[in-house]
Amino acid sequence: MQIQTQSPLHLTYCLNIHPGETLAEHRAAIRLHAVAVKQRLAPQRPFGLGLRLGAAAAAELGAPAARQQLRSELDALGLYAFTINGFPYGQFHGARVKENVYAPDWRTRERLDYTCLLADILAELVPDGMSGSISTLPGSFKAWIHNDADVRAMAKNLVACAKHLAALRKKTGREIHVGLEPEPFCFLETTDEVIRFFEGPLATACADAAEREQVRRHLGVCLDTCHVALQFESPLVALRRYRAAGIRVSKIQLSAALETAAASADALRPFDEPVYLHQTKARFMNGELLAWPDLSDALPAIAQSESLETVRVHFHVPLFWEGGAPLRSTATDLSAEFFREACAATEHLEVETYTFAVLPEAMRAGGVVDCICREIEWVQRKISL
Repeated sequence: MQIQTQSPLHLTYCLNIHPGETLAEHRAAIRLHAVAVKQRLAPQRPFGLGLRLGAAAAAELGAPAARQQLRSELDALGLYAFTINGFPYGQFHGARVKENVYAPDWRTRERLDYTCLLADILAELVPDGMSGSISTLPGSFKAWIHNDADVRAMAKNLVACAKHLAALRKKTGREIHVGLEPEPFCFLETTDEVIRFFEGPLATACADAAEREQVRRHLGVCLDTCHVALQFESPLVALRRYRAAGIRVSKIQLSAALETAAASADALRPFDEPVYLHQTKARFMNGELLAWPDLSDALPAIAQSESLETVRVHFHVPLFWEGGAPLRSTATDLSAEFFREACAATEHLEVETYTFAVLPEAMRAGGVVDCICREIEWVQRKISL
């Protein structure tokens, strides 16, 4: 929903919280859940959606008539789409996802074609006078990148994506931008790595000044505040650095990581589940960082260590969750100062707690609609401070 008019700002939640791969399943989730969220939070005004369209659903929207039908359905429900989560290409619920979420990566034609299709779809869904954003994976899973040729391939495809988006803007008048979403154990995970990639390989892949301008305008970063916290970085500092480097902040995903202040392996075990990858990072008392690709890998080391200061886990917990000793969340990083900077840096804010279905049962009390509404209300209170 639009929460600021003078400098446009739209706030929603990501529909990747709802299971479903087909277009019919997405439509059902919108009617069952998104409409209920709208009725509670914005009963008298349009409510924006953060769609999640995997390759299967996107293919069903390949024909313009199908997009027009979806647009008409959203209009009738008082809904509008302004952003798409284009990170997961395949199945995202109910089966092992883990590192498969990064395939196909940006070295491949499949990822390029899929993202361009999402842009074509969004250009027909986004309301007049509004830009559209698409979040995407940060290049690849780091273990899959072996040499400079891999990096050049990713940069080449991203430049091709920017060219497609520039042509789409010229054809339709709709500006669609794509944000690379840094994440632990991926090709781009830290703020430093993102800035170096934009200033190095991505700039080098541009043939001329026109392509560099297309990249500047249509490619940027999707800042996920959970992922930033996992690097033990400040989201406020990361946001300011991107802006200083001239990198577009395409979208900010508001999310919180699971944290414990002590080596509390037993408290973390309920979050070790088989669907998603839960990258884990720990800071020792001397400031040294240690990382594991999944929580299951980290638990034995955490149980044996006596010198850990803080452990953070890539497990999105509800923003309003206050925790209980020894567990807490990194939502405390999202200060009033951060929100002031965020509201000036981007037009798109999206709450993203896709892990709802695998949260411990006590954290799912009230149901998914209540959880979503409480998170959005938490953000609105923070913005109003």
